[in-house]
Amino acid sequence: MAETKEGSGSEMSLKDQGNEFFKSGKYLKAAALYTQAIKQDPSNPTLYSNRAAALLQLDKLNKALDDAEMTIKLKPQWEKGYFRKGSILEAMKRYDDALAAFQIALQYNPQSQEVSKKIKKINQLVRDSKRAQEVENMRSNVDMAKHLDTFKPEMSGKYGSEECWKDMFLFLVETMETAVKSWHETSSVDARVYFLLDKEKTQTDKYAPVVNIDKAFESPHTHSNCFSFLRQYAEESFSKAACLVTPKNIIAYPQVWKGQGSRKWKHAQSDGFFVQFESPSLRKLWFIPSSNEKGQTLCREPDVLDIGAHEVLPRLFKEKLPRS
Repeated sequence: MAETKEGSGSEMSLKDQGNEFFKSGKYLKAAALYTQAIKQDPSNPTLYSNRAAALLQLDKLNKALDDAEMTIKLKPQWEKGYFRKGSILEAMKRYDDALAAFQIALQYNPQSQEVSKKIKKINQLVRDSKRAQEVENMRSNVDMAKHLDTFKPEMSGKYGSEECWKDMFLFLVETMETAVKSWHETSSVDARVYFLLDKEKTQTDKYAPVVNIDKAFESPHTHSNCFSFLRQYAEESFSKAACLVTPKNIIAYPQVWKGQGSRKWKHAQSDGFFVQFESPSLRKLWFIPSSNEKGQTLCREPDVLDIGAHEVLPRLFKEKLPRS
């Protein structure tokens, strides 16, 4: 709010007219009148403070900040100058600087509820801004290899060949990262099965590395037909591994999140998607829950599920038992 202070008659008239325009929301006219008043009395801090308030409303932030600084220069121990400065810096989203200005204002007027509320608000804005940046960093720096690192020993134990298990691990990581990035961008993933084809044996003109399965979970019938097709596809394409990705919200059957005991679901109503890894010697299942933070969709850490209790599809590959 513009300030009212005593002064000479003509200056008071210009200032008071400015105040009336300010109160009615006519900030440009208010600023013009304060400017005329400043020409008559260039050392009056109240006029600079009032014009700073008007310029703030007009979003002329740099000019408003200059007036706030002049207010402080002319009257260093007046909290209003620091309050104006803090409000303008807040509008600039320079929250740390704004907080410093409001804290000085509070030193000069410790009883000011207006300043105390601003400090509380800025502290919350700082926390929100920091968390929003953390969320954005998590969204843009997707590193599934780090989350799946504990899976490496199990994979290398099942597949002795380093080249073989590393190919499978990279295939899984890339599939998961693609799904997470898609979820972050669109809050959805397509229901698909990705296949790790054999470079030497697979007829690539006949077998694609991706199969859409968006109708697979409509009923027990579509689920059974899809599974039979995928199992045959995996065998005939000489695939080394497969990775199913499907959003939870399209699954009418099987609703693997319903049940008790070992089947008890621990993610409540969380949205998200399943990733099921299939190979002849190893099967794994993850659920990647999703939340909304600071207006952004964010995937949480993959949660390993008991595939025996929650499998989205039955085993796709004939099980390869260890040699005796």
